[in-house]
Amino acid sequence: MALMPSSSYELRFDTGRVCLDLLATTHPVERLDSVEVLCAWITGSGLVPPGTPLVHADASWLLGFRELRGLTQQLVYGRHAAPAPPYDLALARVNELARAAPPAPRALRGPDGALVRGLAGPPECAALVGAVARDVVELLTDPAARASLRQCAGDNCPIVYVDTSRGHRRRWCSSEVCGNRERVARHRRRAQPARA
Repeated sequence: MALMPSSSYELRFDTGRVCLDLLATTHPVERLDSVEVLCAWITGSGLVPPGTPLVHADASWLLGFRELRGLTQQLVYGRHAAPAPPYDLALARVNELARAAPPAPRALRGPDGALVRGLAGPPECAALVGAVARDVVELLTDPAARASLRQCAGDNCPIVYVDTSRGHRRRWCSSEVCGNRERVARHRRRAQPARA
């Protein structure tokens, strides 16, 4: 799990899919509240190599990623519901967004001679949103991945993750966050009768 600390936010990348990491940016508060935070999320999610300048990023990028996040939320949380017009509209829009080509990676020699990943040109918003939309399509059309989707068992935690643990016994979006809260709460419940 990668946490990117800041004075007002932590970006989490522990759901197992970039599209689910985008969904997690709403919990417990809106985390994509500025272009700078969005750029940190884009880099932290691995959509672009570290150090890639996102010079064209502006408020329209925030709107694009937030739109995709809302559509993804409808599809992920509505996956068990019978098909309905809002679900079908969200699905059509995600399919449309997924058609945009992602930024083309290429291998470059780094300062030490080792190969590193770079981009053929500056990344555009439509391509980055398209890459995440493709991840939504791949997740929802892969029966094994879809069957491994779990909602965090933490109190009031809506985060959905892909359970790739042995035996599929993972309970929390993050052992360090929700898992730790549960262990502390359990300890307090056990210690309380001893104090009384």
